Amino acid sequence: MAKIDASKMDLQERVVSINRVSKTVKGGRIFKFSALVVVGDGQGTVGFGLGKSGEVPDAIRKGIEDAKKNLIKVSLRGTTIPHEVIGKFGAGEVLLKPAAPGTGVIAGGPVRAVVETVGIKDIRSKAIRSNNPCNVVRATIDGLTQLRNAEEVAKIRGKSVKEILG
Repeated sequence: MAKIDASKMDLQERVVSINRVSKTVKGGRIFKFSALVVVGDGQGTVGFGLGKSGEVPDAIRKGIEDAKKNLIKVSLRGTTIPHEVIGKFGAGEVLLKPAAPGTGVIAGGPVRAVVETVGIKDIRSKAIRSNNPCNVVRATIDGLTQLRNAEEVAKIRGKSVKEILG
């Protein structure tokens, strides 16, 4: 998969979750914050990142920097996805289904953040197993990377798009 240069794009950022994490040391507990951030251009490019710091704004900034390093390109068909897919990561499992124009984004928190930053306007989804935001985001990204449009499938099979679509 080709890496995408984030410096030339105007990306929108969405903070999915902020979590306070603690480390117990001899003198007591040390609290830090971890921020899960999704970035996308609204036209088929998306990435996610995890940032950790003692302050929330720093954690978000680090998360955005990490997300910009992990951008992927997603195959879209109009305002929806080309076909149904199940994304998996760890215990997280997400079902993504294409929807008719005008349906809107039917998705929970972490999945909604990802599909809206990609630029998908009509989709139905369900987070099946884990509700851990990090695993759900990774499962959604996994599902989106599995998407193939008719041109890509035709090229792989050595056929024309008309033969694939029937």
